[in-house]
Amino acid sequence: MATFLYRLGRLAFRRRRLFLMCWIVVLAAVGIGAAGVSGKTTDDFTLPGTQSQRAIDLLGKEFPQASAAGATARVVFEAPAGQKLTSTANKTEISALVADLEKAPQVASVTEPFSNSLVSKDGTIAYAQVTYEVPKADLTDASSEALDQVAEKGERAGLTVSLGGNAVQEKAASKAAELIGLAVAAVALVITFGSMIAAGLPLLTALIGVGVAILCITISTQFFDMASASSTLALMLGLAVAIDYALFIVSRYRGEIRDGHEPEEAAGRALGTAGSAVVFAGLTVVIALAGLSVIGIKMLTTMGLAAAFAVAVAVVIALTLLPAVLGFAGMRIMKGKLTSERHRAEERGEREAMGVRWGRFVTRNPVKMLVVSVAGLGLLAIPAMSLRLTLPDDSMASPGSTQRVAYDTLSKGFGPGFNGPLTVVVDARNSDDPKAAAEDAYATISELPDVAAARPAVFNEAGDVALIGAIPKSSPTSQATKDLVADIRDHSDALHKDTGADLMVTGTTAVNIDVSTKLAEAMVPYLAIVVGLALILLLLVFRSILVPLKAALGFLLSVVATLGVLVAVFQWGWLKDVFGVDQTQPIVSVLPILLIGVVFGLAMDYEVFLVTRMREEYVHGAEPTEAIVAGFKHGGRVVTAAAIIMISVFSGFLLDDTALVKSIGLGLASAVLFDAFVVRMTIVPAVMTLLGRRAWALPDWLDRIMPDVDVEGEKLRHALDSRQTSTAPGGHEEAGQDADTAGDTEKLARKH
Repeated sequence: MATFLYRLGRLAFRRRRLFLMCWIVVLAAVGIGAAGVSGKTTDDFTLPGTQSQRAIDLLGKEFPQASAAGATARVVFEAPAGQKLTSTANKTEISALVADLEKAPQVASVTEPFSNSLVSKDGTIAYAQVTYEVPKADLTDASSEALDQVAEKGERAGLTVSLGGNAVQEKAASKAAELIGLAVAAVALVITFGSMIAAGLPLLTALIGVGVAILCITISTQFFDMASASSTLALMLGLAVAIDYALFIVSRYRGEIRDGHEPEEAAGRALGTAGSAVVFAGLTVVIALAGLSVIGIKMLTTMGLAAAFAVAVAVVIALTLLPAVLGFAGMRIMKGKLTSERHRAEERGEREAMGVRWGRFVTRNPVKMLVVSVAGLGLLAIPAMSLRLTLPDDSMASPGSTQRVAYDTLSKGFGPGFNGPLTVVVDARNSDDPKAAAEDAYATISELPDVAAARPAVFNEAGDVALIGAIPKSSPTSQATKDLVADIRDHSDALHKDTGADLMVTGTTAVNIDVSTKLAEAMVPYLAIVVGLALILLLLVFRSILVPLKAALGFLLSVVATLGVLVAVFQWGWLKDVFGVDQTQPIVSVLPILLIGVVFGLAMDYEVFLVTRMREEYVHGAEPTEAIVAGFKHGGRVVTAAAIIMISVFSGFLLDDTALVKSIGLGLASAVLFDAFVVRMTIVPAVMTLLGRRAWALPDWLDRIMPDVDVEGEKLRHALDSRQTSTAPGGHEEAGQDADTAGDTEKLARKH
């Protein structure tokens, strides 16, 4: 691989105009393609095999008029101060608005407030329930506009009108997060390289790569139902890894030029060494993200695949466009007028770099550093034991948004459980007396302590399937409501024994509970699959058993510590004002498993970039401890800059008003902070110091059957050195001796 990438780097450097033009054409093509796409997304969760989904499927067959799978909206009305909605004027106005809703496109039914007891006891709050013929993904712009027009008309009449439900379009997200992340990344790059040109190249290539990825994802929404957070996650990860990958290659390119190589040769060598690490680092991220599809939840699958595609584009950009733009920069990339005197002294070898001093400190105190680091992460992980999961609903919408206002207004007028009604399906097709079975079920549900109200059974035309409505006393995301759903389901066995009928609970709240449960159950198998595949990949990269195992264990520490931070902030409310969290609530159920996928990939990035340089020094003959310090000398500064860039990009998303995006931003930023600075730069060198040569041990039988992927570019280096020697007078024999000596050195290093 290293040889192929070496040739690719030189080719892209020489044919830079062609490579640049190709990427510009690709960007323009996908831009034109995306311009005519609406880019609609969905947040619907479906999980075949769950009780809630089976109930929805049954309702679709037996109650087609209910449009069980259709989008829904709640139009919430609140009377002006000192008035009631039951007054003649307000009642007439609301009836007119309901009539407009019934005429709106794609509407299947509208439940009118006054004739269906959808008015609060004090008469100040009411709502109309709108059910559509199609799912949210198939709603047209005309349907959304009709909802907005009804709200505007009600506001002009003096009413306070808010909209809730999955049919309501989300407000476009602010771009402040991306801009802030880019700004901090630019500063970090300038400090790292001390050159505007060197700092600008990673940003330029990252923006082009992210642009191509996001536009392709937008085009894909025309053919697939994409989760609304897919583009955000792809942007977040694509931007971070694209800058990081370019940072590593540019840093290696500058190092090769300092070693006396011409720019074209330096580009080839940089791609043959750092480029190989980029390929394998990118592969681990892609494996982790694409692995989300094994869980079987469509929303999570689209998020994972979209982000994996963005990372893949970042890798391709780094291997093709970056060496091309290096060709345009040439030797100017070495002009660093912005470097400090200390940095220049480090480059001249007159002063030890901070990474070297840190590496020596850790290797001199491995036990102390290991104990302190593990204990610190362990303390941060304690809150994770109280982890509770839920799916996003209108309670997590941005404060002040129409969805949030509608949610809060309904809670005020009808109680917190009114936002999470339960639909209980009585399947009496095998019962001798369906009516008696439904009455028995209704009586049982009405007597449950956490049921605020229950609606009597409504039968289908055949009279063998009934619907019972139940309003919990507690909020949809509370543990009490989760227990209520479990209690109702527990009565199914007794009902079946007595009447032959079955009970099933569905509705948004029940679906959320089922999906959250499945996600929690899928966490361990998913972790096993992803970690297993990545360990095989790392085994090929490092040709060691202990190094990949150490990498995986360190990742687990990062994940549990990050989950502890999320629970402390979002669930317990610690520092919630600092992070802009307006209310405590359970963690979004997709986040832990998403965090596992994303963080594992990113953790292996730093592992590959830092440890491959250590292995490179070890293969060259350095002692294990000196190889660790040398790895920090060459990679510490760059890994630090890369981590700061990632943390900055992810932290920028804390400015988003949406709880899901905010929690993803904090989770990823915390995970990178813990993994890069505590695990990779402290625990890893401490453990490797204690292991010594055993860290690189590999059984002979495994060494023989494993392919040598040469990530550190050792074979490439010997080939190039041999070629240079053979061009000198009488150099053929010397080249052969050098190659033999180099081969013996590598074999000896692997043996020990």
